[in-house]
Amino acid sequence: MNIYVVYDSEDGHTQVLARAIAEGAGEHPGSNVYLRHVKEADVRELANMDAIIWGCPGHFGSISSGLKEWIDKLGYLWARGELINKVGAVFCTTATHHGGTEMTLWNLITPMLHNGMIIVGLPANVPENVLYGSYYGVGITCPVEYSADAPPNMPSDNDLALGRALGRRVAEVTKKQIS
Repeated sequence: MNIYVVYDSEDGHTQVLARAIAEGAGEHPGSNVYLRHVKEADVRELANMDAIIWGCPGHFGSISSGLKEWIDKLGYLWARGELINKVGAVFCTTATHHGGTEMTLWNLITPMLHNGMIIVGLPANVPENVLYGSYYGVGITCPVEYSADAPPNMPSDNDLALGRALGRRVAEVTKKQIS
């Protein structure tokens, strides 16, 4: 089972979350997880994947330009129906609690729906998600640093647990889908 995790990250926040998601997906026996920064990711690899998870920092409630440019290259895959019935999931980081997390997740899901993918989120019965309520994927807040000298506000242990839970869930659903 092949799972592709692609992310855009500017200051490392989203990269740390992407690694946790890949780690969770990799816990499933038989999963091959490919973790790629958007600058290294190749859309041609997606045809050979069973699941695709993508994420980025939220920019004013929308997708980062780096990931959006990469997604915009999916046209020929869409035209040939190459992504139909593949499992898809999304994640994002924002700088403030009301920084557009939910809108960014929806904006990340939309291209997956256009490509006929099966979207996986986190239901409320997932222990890591009971109080968090991140049903569309994983969206977390990493407060903005007020100076370049400040230590980065990386995802918390709870945030990373949500990421691993999403990765595990994608692997579980994908295994059922391809069986």
